[in-house]
Amino acid sequence: MWRIALRDLQWRRRRFLIALLATGLVFSLTLLMAATSRGIKGEARHILNAIGADAWLVADGTAGPFTTTTAIEAKRAEDVAALPGVTRADPLILLHTTARFDEVRDINLIGYRIGGIGEPKIVEGRVPKALGEAVADKKLGLDLGTDVDLSGHHVKVVGIATGITFFYGIPTIFTTIEDTQQVAFQGLPIAMSIATRGVPKAAPPGLDLHSPAAVEKDLKRPLANGSSTIGFINVLLWLVATGIIGSIIYLSALERVRDFAVLKATGATTRSLFFGLAMQAIVLSFGAVVVAIVLSRLFAPGMAFAVQFDNIDVVQLSGIALVIGFLSSLVGLRRAVGVDPALAFGGQ
Repeated sequence: MWRIALRDLQWRRRRFLIALLATGLVFSLTLLMAATSRGIKGEARHILNAIGADAWLVADGTAGPFTTTTAIEAKRAEDVAALPGVTRADPLILLHTTARFDEVRDINLIGYRIGGIGEPKIVEGRVPKALGEAVADKKLGLDLGTDVDLSGHHVKVVGIATGITFFYGIPTIFTTIEDTQQVAFQGLPIAMSIATRGVPKAAPPGLDLHSPAAVEKDLKRPLANGSSTIGFINVLLWLVATGIIGSIIYLSALERVRDFAVLKATGATTRSLFFGLAMQAIVLSFGAVVVAIVLSRLFAPGMAFAVQFDNIDVVQLSGIALVIGFLSSLVGLRRAVGVDPALAFGGQ
């Protein structure tokens, strides 16, 4: 039966090739969706690693440093630095704004003390050493020396960093905290949070203490709806793939009515018919997985968000492809089982 199934695939190779490419394209989208979801979630960890704080303090009652809109006095960092267990404490400002150079771009802006916690690791140029200097994410495409207008306050790019995006791939610009205070608070000496080296045993009055894990969870919270939507779209794509493969197998079954009649007349069981159809569907499904792996890597550079592939996605997709193959074969099996063996002898 498996030889008959393979010969049928060969006979109808053009149709199966079209189905293979179509299903492979659908599967490649599921891989890209999964990689995008993982990349978006991974941004939270990457930006926290870039800042490198052991603990975070924010205004009492606020959820976290990346989502709060409540400011605190920057000088409170000195109080925190005196706490047991703390070796250094620096104020930070984290906010969303726009930058203007050749065009207007949405950015995340982080203000930090020169040489303090939050100083980014660069891949080109140098870190800021004076007011009016900045480090930009490579995703912005800025050259060293580029003048950037931050809501009327100008800074010059002196360093380039990578992997400092968050909130759905929005690139980040690091400036001195004084520059960021000019942009956000008209120069007032306030901050959004205090980052520490070492972990204080308790927060001083008016401040809440957050661990990096709690900050990461809070940073991912606004992404929950997007991740759920990606998962829902993936389910729809799997249904589309099932429909494509099922329709091909069903059309094949319609065209093979007399073949099925001959097979049943010669003693073929329902199980053997199902095996033949299932093998066709599974070959098509797993062939589409291979096509999907290639296409997803080709399409990845065009994605606006961070893309992080993982072998677990391929394993998961292979399992889903197996299920899709079996489900699709059931469509053709219903037609094959209903064939009258008399057709093998010219009956109607």
